[in-house]
Amino acid sequence: MFVVVISWLFAKNFRGLAIYPFIFLREKALKENLNIINHERIHLRQQIEMLWIFFFLWYGFEFLIRWIQFKNPLVAYFNISFEKEAYANEINLDYLKNRKFWSFTKYL
Repeated sequence: MFVVVISWLFAKNFRGLAIYPFIFLREKALKENLNIINHERIHLRQQIEMLWIFFFLWYGFEFLIRWIQFKNPLVAYFNISFEKEAYANEINLDYLKNRKFWSFTKYL
């Protein structure tokens, strides 16, 4: 895992992005935020489980379905199963130690 700070990459509401094996952050100070790092590490694990490309295909497809469902892109984002899992467990710094394979499916 490599953490890189690239502020121009992010929209106003977003702080981080995981693209295996990198975690991109909007601000240098976020490197110290263990919850954000853990959130992005959960995404890295999801990407590994789904062989990277399938993660992004599923993510994009689910985002489109949720956007149609909720008619709001931000609400759609928060209802993607990958995001729901990551947000629900970002404060549990031991989550990845006990996480079961494809746990994101519990959040569909």
